[in-house]
Amino acid sequence: MKAPELGFDESRLERLTRTIEADVGAERYDGAVVLVARRGEIALHEAVGFAERASGRPARTDDVFCLFSVTKTFTAAAVLARVDRGEIQLTTPVAEVIPEFGVKGKQRVTVAHLLTQTGGMSPEMPQVPVNQLGNLEAAAAAVCDQPLLTAPGRIVSYSPIGAHAVLGELVRRLDGGSRPFRQILADELFTPLGMKDTALGLRADLAARRVPIVVRDRSPGLFVPELLEALNVLLDETSEIPGGGGVATVYDVYRWAEMLRRGGELDGVRILSPALLDLATQNHTGTEPNRLFDYMREHRGWDEFPAVLGLGFFLRGEGIFPMPFGLTTSPRTFGGLGAGSTMFWVDPQRELVFVCLTAGLLEESNNFERLQRLSDLVLSAVVD
Repeated sequence: MKAPELGFDESRLERLTRTIEADVGAERYDGAVVLVARRGEIALHEAVGFAERASGRPARTDDVFCLFSVTKTFTAAAVLARVDRGEIQLTTPVAEVIPEFGVKGKQRVTVAHLLTQTGGMSPEMPQVPVNQLGNLEAAAAAVCDQPLLTAPGRIVSYSPIGAHAVLGELVRRLDGGSRPFRQILADELFTPLGMKDTALGLRADLAARRVPIVVRDRSPGLFVPELLEALNVLLDETSEIPGGGGVATVYDVYRWAEMLRRGGELDGVRILSPALLDLATQNHTGTEPNRLFDYMREHRGWDEFPAVLGLGFFLRGEGIFPMPFGLTTSPRTFGGLGAGSTMFWVDPQRELVFVCLTAGLLEESNNFERLQRLSDLVLSAVVD
């Protein structure tokens, strides 16, 4: 179906591509693959610039990107599926499933606390050797031994890796411990949804299409560039980083987003119930800011703005503040956001999906501004 038939002004939609081309030409970042869809039909799917600038390798629509924290939405769905089955509840203390977690003040931390990043967990990486970050059992054990920073439920203390390492281990134990977490995701999410180019860790058959992780904007920021680039070596077929170690193509992320847009079902495959997904995509953090972004607000002189988190999803919310999902998306817009480079969102009111995976990572505040601009360009093309 052509863009005008889906309610887009084609010339306005082209601004998205032209803007990325200009950014790449100015060497702000290296390239991007983007997809815009409405009502389940793709209006735009393009690759712009480079997958790897140093070698001159052009971007292709079937490039495989490290998703970083977009991976958290897969982990959240695996947890929520267990809630749908009655195996756990959102109010279940994590220590009921992982007894060794219930030490150093973490006894009251619930599944919902970890999903909403309100568990009081440390933002620090699990205290394991770097080459063990992909070992889920080792990483989860290290997090279990960490003390709380704050009482659970009081503030948004975003944990980039730790909270979801524990959630992944929780799912693995509920499963009986017979399957690796990466296999659970493949069996229960990726394969049923036809996401053939998606994995937790880097499958050997995807390696040739992998977009190298290069931090283009090395301004002091949230993540150490060398640690992010180390994933080029750390991600392999056995790696399990539930908070940031997934890989996928733009098209596969679109299928994931479209399942969510349709209330948890795609092509006859149901992953989540509509009721639970509706709850998961509501604001459960009120006006609390995301304390992980304090550095960003101080660095840029921005006013404090709300975290707006659901159960494993970022949300648009209401108000005018830095927002990667754009300021013109509807308040119930939800999706995933990955370190300096990756994003998808679903605007349920407009039946709209946008996926943007980029090469050449930016410092997080610059990435917020870049993605906000690109998201609002998508919305500016919707005229019907």
